[in-house]
Amino acid sequence: MFSHNGIIIVFTLLIALMASIMPMPLSVDAFRPDWVLIVLVYWCLALPNKINIITAWFMGFILDVLLGSVLGVHAAAMALSVYIVVVNFQKIRNFSVWQQALIIGVLAALYHLLVFWLQRFLTDAVFLTSYLYPVITSVILWPWVFLLLRRVRRHFKIK
Repeated sequence: MFSHNGIIIVFTLLIALMASIMPMPLSVDAFRPDWVLIVLVYWCLALPNKINIITAWFMGFILDVLLGSVLGVHAAAMALSVYIVVVNFQKIRNFSVWQQALIIGVLAALYHLLVFWLQRFLTDAVFLTSYLYPVITSVILWPWVFLLLRRVRRHFKIK
């Protein structure tokens, strides 16, 4: 059974999943941030011993099911992106929030390029520059998501 801390973390990840599939107007849907990646990166930085690559793979697999994509595409891309964070979490923690936002941008770009590459390998996906629009919104939203999740972590004393 999950502890009190585990329930809060799972709840934030479920909210990120819901935000990832929530209907949006077509004009702004291309700019949908990578909610699951952002939340996973936060928890990997805050609690690297609890939230890790296995969690990222599992969340990516759920995202594959929810988005109807080829199984394993988002899971592999999410796991590789989070692996980079887990290996370098001590360095990334010491950066300012704005520097971390730039790292989030690089990770989000890597994530989207990996998803594209895997989909291109498995299907006949075509690359469009609009495919990288979520990178911009993920960078912009990182400081606010970081501050919100840090407040949640401190309020519920998650360790």
